Amino acid sequence: MVLFFFLNISLGSVSIPISETFKSLFGSIENESWQYIIQNYRLPKAFTAILVGSGLGISGLLMQTLFRNPLAGPFVLGISSGASLGVALIILGSGFLGGIFTTILVSKWSVVIAASLGSFLVLLAVLAVSSKVRDTMAILIIGLMFGSITAAIISVLSYFSSAEKLQQYIFWGFGSLGNLSWTELFIFFLVYSIGLVLSILSIKGLNTLLLGENYAKSLGLNLKQSRFIIIIATSLLAGTVTAFAGPIAFIGLAIPHLTRQLFHTSNHKILLPAVFLFGAILMLICDSIAQLPNSDYTLPINAINSLVGAPVVVWLLVRKRRMIF
Repeated sequence: MVLFFFLNISLGSVSIPISETFKSLFGSIENESWQYIIQNYRLPKAFTAILVGSGLGISGLLMQTLFRNPLAGPFVLGISSGASLGVALIILGSGFLGGIFTTILVSKWSVVIAASLGSFLVLLAVLAVSSKVRDTMAILIIGLMFGSITAAIISVLSYFSSAEKLQQYIFWGFGSLGNLSWTELFIFFLVYSIGLVLSILSIKGLNTLLLGENYAKSLGLNLKQSRFIIIIATSLLAGTVTAFAGPIAFIGLAIPHLTRQLFHTSNHKILLPAVFLFGAILMLICDSIAQLPNSDYTLPINAINSLVGAPVVVWLLVRKRRMIF
């Protein structure tokens, strides 16, 4: 991870020698523009890639274990859909107000706050349902239904929006790692840390759930409490990533499978830190490819994630011939 971290910050539209990049991390260099680019753009972007990759990987692992479904990802509870609806209301809905309201509403922080509120409201709905429902699979289906409802509302808003607003919303949906300042990154890290701590506290419960819910109850696991903590942890990790970086695809679904195939284990004491590292590494690699070194163009990070990661997962599954779960 450290290797790819240094590789990531040494690549970009401006060519900076690796020696100068290394010096800038432990002091200052003579070229002030290089120093500014590294300190205020490349470093925050690299740290964002680590938080996004590890956060989505861990939340995907939690969901796949909770629902015992290899196709479950961090957004199956509708967290991403709620965030997307919040952003759609701000970007697409602001077109109906016009004038100064559009400028105020469609700002950097307003989009983050709208995405966070959308995720939080969906989380409250899921938690309310989970307290009433005993079957865990019912929560999965309800989460998918929330996603369908929000997608329908976004479609209606898109139909009545201008081409400019629609383009702005689509660009947000591509995902981006390079738009965060140090202040925003610090807030991102604080919320991420809470989700990470809750995930670590859930390790024993996750290992017990691998045996099935009925067996887990017979071992003394408080199923409702464990399910509540896992959902909160996933929501904090996936919701914060979506709020600050957009709906990043593929990582949360693929990284847990990739890690299981490489480590041949379902023990979350090993899987959780491994998923953390693999998620961060893959995100750093994809971001390095997406920014097209020595070019002014930056490709959508979501497209690179799938193009790079999907063939690797397919190759591993074909090579192993069976899925470890």
